[in-house]
Amino acid sequence: MNSALKPLILVVDDEVDLVTLLKYNLEKEGFRVLTANDGEEALLLAEEQTPHLVLLDWMLPLMSGLEVCRQLRRSPKTRDVPVIMLTARGEEADRVRGLNSGADDYISKPFSPTELVARIRAVLRRAAPGLSDELLRFADISMDLAAHRVRRGGRDIHLGPTEFRLLRHFMQHPGRVFSREQLLDVVWGHDVYVEPRTVDVHIRRLRKALNETDEQDVIRTVRSAGYALDEKGP
Repeated sequence: MNSALKPLILVVDDEVDLVTLLKYNLEKEGFRVLTANDGEEALLLAEEQTPHLVLLDWMLPLMSGLEVCRQLRRSPKTRDVPVIMLTARGEEADRVRGLNSGADDYISKPFSPTELVARIRAVLRRAAPGLSDELLRFADISMDLAAHRVRRGGRDIHLGPTEFRLLRHFMQHPGRVFSREQLLDVVWGHDVYVEPRTVDVHIRRLRKALNETDEQDVIRTVRSAGYALDEKGP
C-alpha cells in the first residue's frame, strides 16, 4: 500500500516512553504515526494533517484530554475523526464523561499493545471501512489483510502463517532492507528465541510460493545485511 493510504494515527500523551512504545507498535502494524505531548500541539497537528484517528490521553499539560476532544469535535476539519481516550481512570463515571465529550472509545492504562491495535482497527472499521480492509500492493502482488489472501498475477498464493507475516511486513515497507534480527523481532516477536538462520528457511519458502511459475523474484538478498522487497530481484 502506498504510505499515503495507510491510516494516520495522532498519539497525544506527555509520557515520552509510552509515546515511543505506541509509535513503535503502531508503525509495526502498518500505521503512520504523528505524536504530540500536549493538547495545544495536538490541536495544531490535527488541523494541519487531519489524522484518521486520535489516541488521546486524559491527563495532559496545558489542556485536558477532555477539552482537546471537545475542540476536535467543534472544528469542521476534525469533528468526524474518531478519538480513543487513554487514561488511568477506570471509574464508570469517568468513562461516561469521556464518551460524552465526544470520544468514540476508551481504554484504561495499563493496556496491551495488541488490545489497543485491535480497538483501533475496530473503531476505524466503523468510521472508515475502506481503511481497515487494508489491501497491500507491490508490483503484481496483492495482499488482502482482511480476507488473509494473497494473489500474484491473478493466481492465489498459498502461504503459511509465518510466510504471510513476512510478506506483510515487506509489503508495508517496500524497498527497505531488514536484517534477520529485525525480521525475527517483527515476525516472531521479542520474547521468542529463534535462530537467525530460521529466517532464511522461511524466506526460501516465501520465494518458492511467490515464484511458482517462474515470475520475477521480488525478494532481494542484500549480502551481510538482510532482505528487502524489491523489483530489482535477488
